[in-house]
Amino acid sequence: MNLPLIKLVITLESFMLASTILQVGKLVVATNELEEKRLMDLWERANLNQVPGIELVDSKGIQEREPACRGTKAIWSPHTGIVDWARVARHYGTVFKSRGGKIYTGFQASEFSAIGDTGVRIRSTEGKEVSCQYVLACTGLYADRVAELTGCNPEPKIVPFRGEYLLLSPEKSKLIRGNIYPVPDPRFPFLGVHFTPRMNGEVWLGPNAVLAMSREGYSWGQVNPRDLAEVLVYPGFYRLAQKYLGYGLDQMLGSIFIRRAVKELQKYVPQVEVEDISRGPAGVRAQAMNSSGNLVGDFIFSRGEGTIGARVLHCRNAPSPAATSSLAIAQMIVDKMNTEFNLNLRV
Repeated sequence: MNLPLIKLVITLESFMLASTILQVGKLVVATNELEEKRLMDLWERANLNQVPGIELVDSKGIQEREPACRGTKAIWSPHTGIVDWARVARHYGTVFKSRGGKIYTGFQASEFSAIGDTGVRIRSTEGKEVSCQYVLACTGLYADRVAELTGCNPEPKIVPFRGEYLLLSPEKSKLIRGNIYPVPDPRFPFLGVHFTPRMNGEVWLGPNAVLAMSREGYSWGQVNPRDLAEVLVYPGFYRLAQKYLGYGLDQMLGSIFIRRAVKELQKYVPQVEVEDISRGPAGVRAQAMNSSGNLVGDFIFSRGEGTIGARVLHCRNAPSPAATSSLAIAQMIVDKMNTEFNLNLRV
């Protein structure tokens, strides 16, 4: 049986053709002495990584770049841009199909089986089948469950965290020129709320980070008993909750009461009022966690057992910013597949 071995080639040029990039810049803003210290640590790392064009600016420099923003010190990144990621993703799909690939939607994998020693057959819950020589599984919110289908260790466990955005009113959106970010707090695993301009002129505020009651729980009303039970009986979740109880409660209250979230936003743009804010979209982050309650912050790859394990590679965690770094991640994964399967794929 001649099974397909799909070669996906996506270049930087095809990325540029897919979407217009607006270089609106980014300010990472400190508002007090403690945040300034953390900012200087970030500044040192940015210089070590040779980030181009960055500047360290004072309060006057902040207002020159973002007149509505307040802060004591900031890092200015002039080359930071925004892009229509839905359009980019669709273009990736177009490139994939042009190279002979097929995209199946609504395909819930339920079984992996070997085709002799030449390939793998994947069956869906509806009885559909796909066959190929090798499989790269990047299944996000279901990464742990799909990995177990090929005999992999159930850890790390995927715990879903919902990130909710708020929308700034069109009138107040005119005040925001570019991205305004807080200084990351190393005590907590998530970045914190920030001002993000969009290609359509909107400004999104957020995201927060709250436990989702379903792996596809994009609102409080979406509850899946199986998904929730898995989280609540997992020892790692309780260890995480003990470490970040105050932070978690604060995030939940901010999700329920917009006024609480607005107070945080006013640290950076005092002109923002409750009436300027409405609820926006949400996403669910597939957070990998181990039984010690540690959030996995790096890539995790695993192989299954026996004949299946020889032909299936699972990417079980891809840390943020996965979209921004997608081309570099693609190269890394292709290199990994070449090593694991003795292939000669190219990007």
